[in-house]
Amino acid sequence: MGLFRRKASTKVTESAPAEDTSTASASADSPAAAGADASTESRTPSGRGPFDASQVSAMGPRVDLGAIWLPVLPGLQLRMEVDKKSQKVTGVAASLKGSVLQVQAFAAPKTMGIWDEVREEIAASLTKQGGTVDDVPGTFGRELLARIPAKTAEGTTGVRPARFIGFDGPRWFLRGVLSGRAAVDAEAAKPLESVFANVVVVRDGNPRPPRDLLTLTLPEQTRAQAADGAAGPVGTAPETPSFDPLTRGPEITETR
Repeated sequence: MGLFRRKASTKVTESAPAEDTSTASASADSPAAAGADASTESRTPSGRGPFDASQVSAMGPRVDLGAIWLPVLPGLQLRMEVDKKSQKVTGVAASLKGSVLQVQAFAAPKTMGIWDEVREEIAASLTKQGGTVDDVPGTFGRELLARIPAKTAEGTTGVRPARFIGFDGPRWFLRGVLSGRAAVDAEAAKPLESVFANVVVVRDGNPRPPRDLLTLTLPEQTRAQAADGAAGPVGTAPETPSFDPLTRGPEITETR
């Protein structure tokens, strides 16, 4: 089965390869515009995003990552992940005060959403890995609360909590994973929920198979630094849950 994932800050770093996919991280301390408020855009009839590009009149306080315009907040750090072989950006994660939100956008059918189906597949995959999953109502509709087996710093077996959230848009699907404090603390999750709610997805008009990863690009500031050779120190991306649930699209494994 194939899937999603990824990360930003303003430097270029390499992250440890995940499972059987070789990836590199491009990190960039993003222009987290002091005082910027991610809740300034007009709303959908339901009163909540994420939004399609056709629903907004301007980018606002967001970073242009190609298929995703990601809101910025004071203190928010972004990390892009780049596949070493193809040099394509495969995802983005936003970290804030011990919490991480990982976001990816995918093509979806015109006539139906895919979150219900994807949720079942994620739950089955995590259960097979020995984790536990609860399908519960959440901020954006149904979501998954997961406890995933993981090794502790001492080398013993522990669990890592995560929240899987999703949103079906017009011909696209946005998937998010909340980890760290945001996975277990409702107050810690609110700023990153606001980021997710104010994402704008820019879906091109090209025909795409369902679950095809929408193309992301590095922020302009990161591209300029990479061109100038001003790369930051080598580092690793924040840990995010590992899972492999999708079947109809390119396989994209998560960097850990």
